[in-house]
Amino acid sequence: MSAPQAPATDHTPHELPLPHYPFSTKGDRLAPELADLQGRCPVARVRTNSGGEAWLVTGYELARDILRDRAFARSVLGESDSPTQDAPILAPELLDAMNHLQQAGLRDEVLAALGRNQPELPADSVAEVTRAGLDAMLAEGTPGDLHRHFAEWVAAQCMCRLLGLPFGDREWLAERADKDLTMVTYSDEELATNWEEIRAYMAAFMAARTPGRPRGLADRLADLNASGQGLTDEQLSNIVAVLFVSGYEDFASFLGVAALNLLQRPEDFAALRARPETMPQYVEELLRCSVVLGNAIPRFVTQDTKLGPASVKAGDLILLSLDAANFDPVAFADAADFDPTRSPNPHLRFGRGRHHCPGAHLVRRHSDTAFRVLLAHIPTLRLAAPIAEIPWHPNRMAITPAAIPVTW
Repeated sequence: MSAPQAPATDHTPHELPLPHYPFSTKGDRLAPELADLQGRCPVARVRTNSGGEAWLVTGYELARDILRDRAFARSVLGESDSPTQDAPILAPELLDAMNHLQQAGLRDEVLAALGRNQPELPADSVAEVTRAGLDAMLAEGTPGDLHRHFAEWVAAQCMCRLLGLPFGDREWLAERADKDLTMVTYSDEELATNWEEIRAYMAAFMAARTPGRPRGLADRLADLNASGQGLTDEQLSNIVAVLFVSGYEDFASFLGVAALNLLQRPEDFAALRARPETMPQYVEELLRCSVVLGNAIPRFVTQDTKLGPASVKAGDLILLSLDAANFDPVAFADAADFDPTRSPNPHLRFGRGRHHCPGAHLVRRHSDTAFRVLLAHIPTLRLAAPIAEIPWHPNRMAITPAAIPVTW
């Protein structure tokens, strides 16, 4: 790989070939290239999967400030002539769903469904489905696949129940969600066809509803939109598809990588079993130190400005590595250490400011529940393979183990 380049001035051309980002799509550790950049060049020029150029930001303070600053936009990246880091964005609402929902008067309905109460997802229900997935793994015998029976199972259950989708369709949906969030492997045409299948499924599902008798969030959005017509049917089905794909993929990714992090620390397993009330602090530290971003959080420069040592131009693409930012020693003492007593713990896993992830409550709440059940249900759980032998899905935007072999 080419050495990452320091920021260039207007009079300094890039002479070396730019390094290709992303550097790794494995979640067993932060890519060494990211740690190196953070120490010596926290704003570096890279080449993306689309073949274009971008500024990669790895420092915590710069990433936090960009997330807050309106000079670095997100919605513009949904336009057809905007720079991309991977495949082209097929429709503006796919990248800017919450703004489209707000303009249509539907945002509050989504925030209520994803907020602290989450009526479709009571904790007892999530605990029950978590036990069911683990029981299926126990019945199959060792070695079991914790990613399949825990991470994917819990994430699919939560998203299907939230939206009202039939859980029996989860494998069909998950296969297409996986494909949508796979970089490089598929052509733009294959990805567009795959997305249309997901969108058409959501459109047909909502069209078959009984008005006034919602099965979940998808039907409630369809009922509300029918009276206001703030979104076209295509826009609404795109947005509901985004809610499923991003919610399922990101949650399954985190549960899998976080489980691996815990399984490498049997002393923490024991400490949590002894004091399960400390689970919220463990979840926060797992959110900070779990490496789950296969690509990066994109932003568009709307006006010429300074970005740390770099001078960026309107139209430039910025990529934020929140994984790297969460390991920045400037923001976190002993950042490489797993420390569930860390306080405060101002990680950027869910972004910051106006683009704070609306699914943050869902992930926090149900990760807490799922891990409590896991510890209590299989107290002797341990990895059945060295961490170096854990397989990973290549080129995933949400870093995902291909399997987590375990025994008990």
